[in-house]
Amino acid sequence: MFAVYAAEPSPQDPIAALRVGERPEPEVPPGWVKVAVRAASLNMHDLWTLRGVGIKADRFPMTLGCDGAGVLEDGSEVVLHSVIGDPAWSGDETLDPGRTLLTEKYQGTFADHVVVPARNALPKPAGLSFAEAACMGTAWLTAYRMLFVKSGLRPGQTMLVQGASGGVSTALVQLGRAAGFRVWVTGRTEEKRALAESLGAHASFESGARLPERVDAVFETVGKATWSHSMKSLKPGGIIVISGATSGDATAAELQRLFFLQLRVVGSTMGTREELADLLAFCGLNGLRPQIGAELPFERAEEGFRAMLDGETAGKIVFSR
Repeated sequence: MFAVYAAEPSPQDPIAALRVGERPEPEVPPGWVKVAVRAASLNMHDLWTLRGVGIKADRFPMTLGCDGAGVLEDGSEVVLHSVIGDPAWSGDETLDPGRTLLTEKYQGTFADHVVVPARNALPKPAGLSFAEAACMGTAWLTAYRMLFVKSGLRPGQTMLVQGASGGVSTALVQLGRAAGFRVWVTGRTEEKRALAESLGAHASFESGARLPERVDAVFETVGKATWSHSMKSLKPGGIIVISGATSGDATAAELQRLFFLQLRVVGSTMGTREELADLLAFCGLNGLRPQIGAELPFERAEEGFRAMLDGETAGKIVFSR
């Protein structure tokens, strides 16, 4: 079958490991289902896979793509939940020590077909296109959990999103506005800040700019480049929710500020199947649609990867057929 895959780990030049070609059709284990992929979105996780981060060397070649939407063999349209845990685990699957994402152990969605546990295929809402639905399972689910499960924010409070144009960031802006928060963002360029405001941000600021007032919560996916600004932007008792560190680990935790102002730092990773179902319902109730910056055929996957690597995103990059 056709697939976009990582041939081997390439830490310094991830695009060098990218291949577009043929891979074997997947076998379907008992309790799993085969999905004909209609669309799949690109995530930073895919670039990390090309670099060999979070995946053992003996698991290459690995079909990329950790979320998507498609059709079951009976014709049902589905959205995929990317977190695959131990069937014996009970409770929050993101806390399962044996959990994995598609592309870490199991082949991903950038292919004609993907196989997943039956419980990981959720009904696709009729109001979402396949391309829109393909954005839900990773970026939007991550944003939903950060905002509604981890932050403890109440409507009317102020949130700051570090980074204005990535998949998680644009989802946070749209979800936060719909939920009644005052949404502020930072962005490196005027175009990125304008995008955030068009999606519902109440105000946007240059990266590192002094804010008019301190905020109740900061949502972090950047890490080193924005960490000090995030700490300085919080009210006493405020919270940082972090789900990524694309610019690397922070050089200093700023512990004196942390304890003196009684700040909180909370990690967040992906989300549960039930949270994905709630996210889909929330989007339906509020008429939310993900911001898609580029939609490309799978054959042009390299263009999408290069845009993400260069930081030239304006929402989600989606591959479709």
